[in-house]
Amino acid sequence: MALTKEIMGGRLIDGPSFVRTSKMFMNQRLGMVKKNQFLVRPVLVPLQQIRRQEQVRRAVKVPPVAVISEEIMKANSNTSLPGKAVKFKVRALVTVRNKHKEDLKETIVKRLDALTDNIIGRNVVLELISTEVDPKSKEPKRSKGAALRDWSKKSKIKAERVHYTAEFTVDSDFGVPGAITVSNKHQQEFFLETITIDGFACGPVHFPCNSWVQSKKDHPAERVFFSNKPYLPSETPAGLKALRDKELSNLRGDGKGVRKKSDRIYDFDVYNDLGNPDKGNHLVRPGLGGKAIPYPRRCRTGRLPMDSDINAESRVEKPTPLYVPRDEQFEESKQITFSNGRLRAVLHTLIPAIKASISADNQDFGSFSDIGVLYKEGLLLKVGLQDEIWKNLPLLKAVNKIQESGEGQLKYDTPKILSRDKLAWLRDDEFARETVSGINPVSIERLRVFPPRSSLDPEIYGPLESALKEEHILGHLNGLSVSQALEENKLFMIDYHDIYLPFLDRINALDGRKAYATRTIFFSTPLGTLKPIAIELSLPPAGPNSRSKRVVTPPVDATGSWIWQLAKAHVCSNDASVHQLVHHWLRTHASLEPFILAAHRQLSAMHPIFKLLDPHMRYTLEINALARQNLINADGVIESCFTPGQYSMEISAAAYRNFWRFDKESLPADLIRRGMAVPDPTQPHGLKLLLEDYPYAQDGLLIWSAIENWVRTYVEHYYPDSSTVCNDKELQAWYSESVNVGHFDLRDADWWPKLATSEDLTWILTVLIWLASAQHAALNFGQYPYGGYVPNRPTLMRRLIPEENDPEYANFLADPQKYFLLALPNVLQGTKLMAVIDTLSTHSPDEEYIGERQQPSIWTGDTEMIEAFYDFSAEIQQIEQEINRRNGDPSLRHRCGAGVLPYELLAPSSGPGVTCRGVPNSVTI
Repeated sequence: MALTKEIMGGRLIDGPSFVRTSKMFMNQRLGMVKKNQFLVRPVLVPLQQIRRQEQVRRAVKVPPVAVISEEIMKANSNTSLPGKAVKFKVRALVTVRNKHKEDLKETIVKRLDALTDNIIGRNVVLELISTEVDPKSKEPKRSKGAALRDWSKKSKIKAERVHYTAEFTVDSDFGVPGAITVSNKHQQEFFLETITIDGFACGPVHFPCNSWVQSKKDHPAERVFFSNKPYLPSETPAGLKALRDKELSNLRGDGKGVRKKSDRIYDFDVYNDLGNPDKGNHLVRPGLGGKAIPYPRRCRTGRLPMDSDINAESRVEKPTPLYVPRDEQFEESKQITFSNGRLRAVLHTLIPAIKASISADNQDFGSFSDIGVLYKEGLLLKVGLQDEIWKNLPLLKAVNKIQESGEGQLKYDTPKILSRDKLAWLRDDEFARETVSGINPVSIERLRVFPPRSSLDPEIYGPLESALKEEHILGHLNGLSVSQALEENKLFMIDYHDIYLPFLDRINALDGRKAYATRTIFFSTPLGTLKPIAIELSLPPAGPNSRSKRVVTPPVDATGSWIWQLAKAHVCSNDASVHQLVHHWLRTHASLEPFILAAHRQLSAMHPIFKLLDPHMRYTLEINALARQNLINADGVIESCFTPGQYSMEISAAAYRNFWRFDKESLPADLIRRGMAVPDPTQPHGLKLLLEDYPYAQDGLLIWSAIENWVRTYVEHYYPDSSTVCNDKELQAWYSESVNVGHFDLRDADWWPKLATSEDLTWILTVLIWLASAQHAALNFGQYPYGGYVPNRPTLMRRLIPEENDPEYANFLADPQKYFLLALPNVLQGTKLMAVIDTLSTHSPDEEYIGERQQPSIWTGDTEMIEAFYDFSAEIQQIEQEINRRNGDPSLRHRCGAGVLPYELLAPSSGPGVTCRGVPNSVTI
């Protein structure tokens, strides 16, 4: 049951799903006005441009917004008197999002709120705040409070959205509303989507809210929402300055106390909550973040310390959720998708665990067909639970009912790697192809020196000379010498020697864990494809004369074939851990969290840069919190299913200290650092790929450039010169806090980019958006399609490769298939991993993909930037068409050919589910 609780007990979030909303009226988009409605001059737009804009808008699938009646406007137009302020009425249209499902308590409280709203006026009250200051009071002009109408009458409406109205009376010299306060006197929070104010001469004023409004009994202060008009700090209207500063102060909090679920406070802390020393020494883990073990900061929760270690924060186990600010929590459809994945994970993992605990049989895969059974008949048959003795267990009776219902919860979907060629995983060309178009295409580098060199300290790790010799590879170079192959950029490498070797003694001392520090050499053939030509396997030297290194080359006989296959499996195991702990978790999840926390703390919601970054921060704090609770914690999924076990996060931290550099996180800089490209100003992206058929790089550069162009257009619109950047106090505070607090341990590194010009800002923002969107997508959504078949990508190895004088060598010769399968994860480890990466590879129905936004035509009040965003969206669609074309090009053999999977991980769009494609705006899973 502990295993069930580990996987299943997730949070049930109240929030409903985000669904893309409203398009502004066509006449407003074109600057046209109705008679007596808006005091602005019509703007004529060329018909061709209108058609192009509307084509783009249809492409982003935006439903129309409800239209406010013109009666208010007509009534007001008859009351104005020249030179004298008069009272007139304006109306608010308020959109509230309903939940799809409510529990009994929520239903009762909702009905109670409807009753008290109607009878005693315990209601929701809005108040308009002008951008102008009253000359007498020196305070912002405010309307009187106006209650939402018909809350009680509409409380039983089951629609996803419910529209309410409120009516304000204001003076004709009120000015333009720049903010709205909302006071929730109900007992229950509600999700406020948008407010539109109609009746002012400037036209409709939009307030995209997208936030939970808490009850006054929990949070007495009024909530403040600003209009969609962006303002740099220096341009903030007088009526909004104090509110702008106060709202940011509220979001920062005071750094004290335990955070509760309804809070909206963003703060920093170290990773001191991964271990659980109160439950035993085997769950003690070092804190990450600080001088001893540098690491990025995470969101502070304020929980009390452990009883046994005051420096360790107490654990919160499922189903109790970890704190993240209320608006960062999963919306309802996202949570449903995540919970369904957890249910599958429970069923997939619980059954092998039951069998292993009851039966003395060794639960290993006995043959490759045992693994295939998981996709055809399902888990019950695989672990022998169809027998009567198992069927009669009460729990398994319920499980059998689920199986018989036909919902497929106990079957695994066939991974994509098996969809076109079931034996592809065995081939060397597929092994090589996945280094440039698989789930980890960011480790490969050009080999610049042979033999490869280590940068470790020989005083600590012993002699570090490589065992690779020219004779190992000379026969595989198509007639070239080694020096010629290096000079012609024909040799490539995946090198995990330095990152693994410092941990090998400890890893190999763990029960059921065996690993090497591997190097793999590849040759680029005349066809432009890669082939592996040598694998170096290193262990820490056991003594002065010990053989700690060996080289395995492509086989020439049957024995060599199995040894080569085992060597490739160990490479994949190294690769899986570095992919997950370094490239995926560290470089996209953990390294972005400080920038997100600082953005909420330092950038006002009305700041144009916050508006730009907003869709690229969605859900990241929540998924990172869930990872601390379930995935990267002591005895969590990563430790259970990956070779490094309890040392996994120390490997991640070592990579942060020795490898991670923000100035190298752009795609062009990363490609050049790895030697996969060289600068070339004559090329479209300013660089030349040295391996031309490199799908990740080819497609990634298209998306990188599109993001960069969009960001540059946006930045230069608001920052025409360097002084504007330097004098933006919120912008400078955001970047400074991201570096000096969020990445405190590396704050003194000399490689941090400066923020002094619009070009600096463009580069920093492009990197952040690239990491949150395309880079994360390339590293995440292929996990199950490639790793769901354990032999293709074993994340854990349990045996080393036997040498001729080893006692196990005779067993290996007698049954090499059995030895190979015993080296892979067992059934429990394999099925647990498969279930988890299936969930992690899944798009939820509310996913927002690059080129899309919530409320795409009102997310900002700057119409010029809305148009620029539509242009960006159109470019993203063109990139998708180009990717489709490339995937059908037979000359690109790393993505097209017999049994070859197309490279779609950077194809921008996707449907829900495990699709092996789609680029969401943010790190959402």
